[in-house]
Amino acid sequence: MRAIWKGAIAFGLVNVPVKVYSATEDHDISLHQVHNADGGRIRYQRRCEVCSKIIDYSDIEKAFEDGGRTVVLSKDELKSIPAENSHEIEVVQFVPSEQLEPMMFEKSYYLEPDSKSPKAYVLLRRALEDTDRVAIVQFALREKTRLGALRIKDDVLVLQSLLWPDEVREANFPALDESVRISAQEREMSAALVESMAADFDPDHFTDDYQVQLRTLIDAKLEKGDSLDTDETFGVEAGEGGKGEVIDLMEALKRSLDRKRGGGSAAPAANAAEDEDEEPEEEADTGTKGAAAKSTTKSSTAKSTAAKSTTAKTTAGKSGTSGTAKSTTAKSSTATKSAGTRSTAAKSTTAKSTATKSTAKTAADKPAAKATTARARKGA
Repeated sequence: MRAIWKGAIAFGLVNVPVKVYSATEDHDISLHQVHNADGGRIRYQRRCEVCSKIIDYSDIEKAFEDGGRTVVLSKDELKSIPAENSHEIEVVQFVPSEQLEPMMFEKSYYLEPDSKSPKAYVLLRRALEDTDRVAIVQFALREKTRLGALRIKDDVLVLQSLLWPDEVREANFPALDESVRISAQEREMSAALVESMAADFDPDHFTDDYQVQLRTLIDAKLEKGDSLDTDETFGVEAGEGGKGEVIDLMEALKRSLDRKRGGGSAAPAANAAEDEDEEPEEEADTGTKGAAAKSTTKSSTAKSTAAKSTTAKTTAGKSGTSGTAKSTTAKSSTATKSAGTRSTAAKSTTAKSTATKSTAKTAADKPAAKATTARARKGA
């Protein structure tokens, strides 16, 4: 055990140095919260409602609200209160043990002698044994003034913190004020039932069945391999040695973006290399008119743009979808090449048509030009 506090019992003019240990412990299995989708730990942050920043514990003070006004109390101000700083367990009364109401008992602590000679410790213990009384004490623990009872258990002084009188509620149930008649036979039968169940109390005869079954369930899941690496629940990335480092959310997002941007430049080159091996689709009829060719080119451009968008989205996804991204890129490249071929064929047809019209016009204009020349000569 580890001492949680050190002080001294003030027994008149006798000073008894002691170490304080928690006499009880919670055996419940500790469970924490995780995200059901990926098993990540759920953490609670101390966020300021004014500036929305996450605040370190060292920058947090305590405060009290009273009628719409809040009073902030610094750590130094709280420590300046004498009772909160005291490391003295002051004995104020010795009372019969039967006068203590069990409902007032809160938590128990063992007291260990903290001096080379335990004589003062043994003297106080003997005084309690000889008088068969309990010492009522006042002390401060964890920034709170407390009331306590000092008694003996197996030659060890035990300090039990007590609730203050105003912390114990009064039982006021109107139904109990009603007059209820109980027959003598009913009382005899209830007494007989009590006698049939009478026994000496032995706490070892009782077990916490829920905790036992919970432990059994956990062990069964571990044996089946139905578990996660604990480091992964803290967000440790693969390849970092599983040090259990808790990565800040903004830092994790930044790393992810940097990684994607760094790999983005190599992706187009790889896709282009695969496009060269892709067989082009069948070429369309080269007799398509210019207007149709323009429409085909626009459609091709739109398809290419959509393909690029699809490729970008796919690249931002998981690595397992890279095959789909490559296939999509290859198809878009094929469609672009095919559209380019169609456009080239259409342009070629248009050029030939224009050349034919120009030749025909030139041929038709030659006789007219010769006739004009002959008339000019005659006139001369």
